[in-house]
Amino acid sequence: MTNIAFLDIEDFLDESFIRASGPGGQNVNKVSTAVQLRFDFEKCDTILESTKRRMRMKLSSKLTKDGALIVKAQQFRTQQQNRENARERLLEMLNEAAHKPKYRVASRPSLSAKRKRADSKTKRGKVKKLRGKVNPHD
Repeated sequence: MTNIAFLDIEDFLDESFIRASGPGGQNVNKVSTAVQLRFDFEKCDTILESTKRRMRMKLSSKLTKDGALIVKAQQFRTQQQNRENARERLLEMLNEAAHKPKYRVASRPSLSAKRKRADSKTKRGKVKKLRGKVNPHD
C-alpha cells in the first residue's frame, strides 16, 4: 500500500482562512478561524501516476474541474486546530483512495463438496416429505 506523508504533498497545498459559519457568537463574526485547504492534485508529481489514476477514480466526486481537492475545516475555535484537522482529513482521504485492493482469484467448490451438498439437500428433502399428512386409508 502506498502511504502518503504530509511532506510529500506540502508544496502543492494552499491554505486560506475564512470565517466559519454556524453558532459562535461575536467570535464567528470577527475572526477567520475556518481553514480551506486546497491540494493541487493534478500538479503533484510526488505521487506515482498509477496511484493517481486509482485516486482519480475514487475521489472523482470531490475533485474540482481544474483537478484540485478542497477540504474545509471549521469544527474548532482556533485556526491551528482547524488547520491540523484539515490536514489530517486530507491525508486520510488520500491514503484511503491510494489503497490498492488485494487481487482476488475466483475459486470454485470441489466436486466432492458439490456432491456432499446435493446429498444433504436430498436427505433434507426426504425428511420434510415424511412430515406430510397421514393418510387414514393406508
